[in-house]
Amino acid sequence: MAQKARKDRAKSNVTALNNLHIGALVVNGFFLLFHFFFRSRSLLLWAVLSIPSFLCEFTLERTGRPSFDPATKALKSSGEDLAAPGLTEYMFDVIWVTWAATVLVALFGNWLWFLWVIVPAYGAYKGYGLMGAARQMGQMNGVETAAPPAGNRKQRRAA
Repeated sequence: MAQKARKDRAKSNVTALNNLHIGALVVNGFFLLFHFFFRSRSLLLWAVLSIPSFLCEFTLERTGRPSFDPATKALKSSGEDLAAPGLTEYMFDVIWVTWAATVLVALFGNWLWFLWVIVPAYGAYKGYGLMGAARQMGQMNGVETAAPPAGNRKQRRAA
């Protein structure tokens, strides 16, 4: 049963990664074609603001791609779950916001690179929420450990 789950995860990871690479090729190819044949857009801004997207795509590729034994073609590792919440989900968000900004810049102008500001703003929002949750957990733990159990040792053993 566990082998079936690993195979299913490997299959879904391969599909997700192939779709991710095709999407990156289409969006960035569209931008470059639009830049060279229709309207000139800033290639420097495109290159600089696409680096996080490319890094996220590379990281997802390295961690999510299943590996197979070359001799037997058996599944060695199914890769990390690309549908997992948390950092994996945030990396996909970075990629999608970058793609949206890239398409909008190609169509409407360089000033839409400001849409990319959503990425660090969302990261700061999530980080602030995590700090608040950690602070609350620290306060709750402090309250629980600060109150000693009632009674002396004999009374506690009898209870």
